Amino acid sequence: MSTTAQADFQNKQSFAYKARRKRLAHLMAVIDAAPKPLRILDVGGTDVFWKTMDLAERDDLQFTVLNIFPAETPDERFKWIVGDARDLSQFGTGEFDLVFSNSVIEHVGGPADQQRMADEIRRVGQRYFVQTPNRYFPIEPHFLFPGFQFLPERTKVFLLRRFQLGWFPKAKTEAEAIGYAREIQLLSRREFAAMFPDAQLIDERVAGLTKSFMAVKA
Repeated sequence: MSTTAQADFQNKQSFAYKARRKRLAHLMAVIDAAPKPLRILDVGGTDVFWKTMDLAERDDLQFTVLNIFPAETPDERFKWIVGDARDLSQFGTGEFDLVFSNSVIEHVGGPADQQRMADEIRRVGQRYFVQTPNRYFPIEPHFLFPGFQFLPERTKVFLLRRFQLGWFPKAKTEAEAIGYAREIQLLSRREFAAMFPDAQLIDERVAGLTKSFMAVKA
């Protein structure tokens, strides 16, 4: 199986799928302990995650998905809202029983943007589960390239202009390559913990190394 296939969480034979199933145990602990029905807001995700994890069929879970893109194939089990993870002002304080966000906060911009997203999640969710990759894991999870996050921007742009890296197509222009390079802002454990001070921080480990962090408020 190729590296990209191993990183495809929809492929049930892949490493990514198995890792998500293991990660799901921490999420399920929060879901199982909470009163039902459970109003869930998925910030920056899609309905695919919940379907792949066999949770979409549950009638005691009510899903709202917020994403910058509209739903490709609308599903009546999911309320889909086009919006910005940094601005959840359309929702009231504590409106959701659980806010979930998986590998999104590293996409929304620099530290100020990431803090805005974290503050909004903490405001609208009575509970939350937020995951993000570890900046210091040796394989960058979006470009699937060792140490890509530590390269100078000019080196990243050089590689992105010449190769398809991970989930990113080969950049057609230098401006596009710069956009790809700047899109991902990975966090350290200390930075992530500071954004969610009332959460339990759980490390996801692979081969003894911390691959990602989960901020969990149950």
